[in-house]
Amino acid sequence: MTPNAAPHSCGPSRRSFLASTAVATAAVAGGMPLLTACGGGQEGRKEGATSGKEAEKLLPAFVASSVVTPDIPAKNGSAAGFTRAIPAAELKTSVPEKLGSGGRLKVMSPFWGTPPKGDNPYYTAMNEAVGVEVTWQNQDGVTYDQKLGAVLASSDIPDVVVVPGWNLMGRIPSAVNAKFADLGPHLSGDKVKKYPNLAAVPTEAWQRGIFGGQLRAVPMPGSYVTDIAPLYRKDLFAEKGYSVPESPDAFLSWAKEATDAKGKRWACDDMKWTAFNIFGVLSGSDKALWWNLEGDRLVNRVETEQYLEALEWTRKLYAAEVVHPDAVQGKAGGDAGNRFTAGEVLVYNQNISDWWGKTAEQRTQNPDFEMAAFDIFGPDGGDPALWAVQPANIFTFVSKKASKQQIEDFLALCNFCAAPYGTKEFMLTAYGVEGTDYEIEDGLPTKTQQGVNEVNGAYDYTGNPAPYIAYPDLPDITRGMVEWQQRMGAFTRKSSFFGLTVTEPNRWSNLADDFEQLEDDVVRGRKKIGDVQQAVSDWKSRGGDGLRDWYRKLLDDNGAAK
Repeated sequence: MTPNAAPHSCGPSRRSFLASTAVATAAVAGGMPLLTACGGGQEGRKEGATSGKEAEKLLPAFVASSVVTPDIPAKNGSAAGFTRAIPAAELKTSVPEKLGSGGRLKVMSPFWGTPPKGDNPYYTAMNEAVGVEVTWQNQDGVTYDQKLGAVLASSDIPDVVVVPGWNLMGRIPSAVNAKFADLGPHLSGDKVKKYPNLAAVPTEAWQRGIFGGQLRAVPMPGSYVTDIAPLYRKDLFAEKGYSVPESPDAFLSWAKEATDAKGKRWACDDMKWTAFNIFGVLSGSDKALWWNLEGDRLVNRVETEQYLEALEWTRKLYAAEVVHPDAVQGKAGGDAGNRFTAGEVLVYNQNISDWWGKTAEQRTQNPDFEMAAFDIFGPDGGDPALWAVQPANIFTFVSKKASKQQIEDFLALCNFCAAPYGTKEFMLTAYGVEGTDYEIEDGLPTKTQQGVNEVNGAYDYTGNPAPYIAYPDLPDITRGMVEWQQRMGAFTRKSSFFGLTVTEPNRWSNLADDFEQLEDDVVRGRKKIGDVQQAVSDWKSRGGDGLRDWYRKLLDDNGAAK
């Protein structure tokens, strides 16, 4: 039996995205490069983005849900928090009548692991409750971009297709606009009120669903507060009498003291992502977020002093040999979490949902295990200057060949799956069939092995409510995660292209692709800061300045989303 959730897979799910934006868990745990081109296009590839008054005509009206009241209301861009399991007798109803027509939909989506059989009790119950018979065409999440590209290049496209933001590159953005339907006639303005749970999705997430001048996608919403947190072993800090460092210099000093290579314990794993946050570097998996208007000039993050300072501080950690040797060799991703739980490193950075995931995993074998996220500090130990990440980064589209009834059935499905925590619809979507997929133990929904295998992926992509965190098995961690987001959210700003889905011109879309490898080489001492400065100079001459002018015109013509 698994308490309260599916096991921690390397792919995204409703459970792994409770804390933050959709892309982070997959990108970090799967080792995917945090570089993407976000897409638009009308018929074929249309460069640019839609914002301002043009976007207002397309966006659904926002009507906040009042079905369930969270224990911890959202604040400063945080998720809302739910700290207790809701007894069956107290569950609310958010979809009072079946909206599906009884029609059929084929849905292609990524899946990490072994997909369940199509006639399992969970799928059958969902089909009956929604009124739509869904056939899942689950594809290997690791190679999904290849399958996606092949399918979109063909004439045989499933009725519904899930497209993660990190797969929006190459020819896929142009295919998105050529092959998928405009949902505006069904959702724009007050039309969305037919689907109350979708109306409660934040407007900034819907803004991300605009591709090529049309509202084409149902987004998976998430908190815009940075999803990468510096996580530390609170139990081992207490055992050693360590205080949480509160400045970059204090962290380096503590790290030297805490590292004991002979005892196989190092202070930290690779801390580059946290360094970017500490030094106020424009961050996020979306390259459009790397641009910001400073005064009268549009600046890319690679041109800033903060970028160089973050790399230099991370380099000092490596040079001091306080970073785990496996990280030095580039073995990051999920291995960093394993090194952390083994006690070989005391601090690592990862999606904040790992706070719950690792604790739930470890408590079964080590009841004294305790971890937490420490607050991000600024370069001088004062308040940080953080940047918002995109409020959605997984999108679900409907084929242009779909009939009007199929589109309405798709939206009925999304509305059901976007039911908030504390509703009957949520329980079925997230946990499956009671007695088969889960049982109630000590007041908590606990998955059976069948539930672990079957209620995993799939319906996570066809509708999600406004950002929330709900781990009733570990309520203190739920509260800790939400309050961390709220504190960090108070220092979070939105850069000029926050909330926009931007398609860069083909000739420039790969300009920045080599920077991530260069960053990793610099912090590990294989390259120097001067090499970064030379790369920036080359980037400008090869098209960076031209791309700057293009982004500036986009901003002047359309304005920002916020």
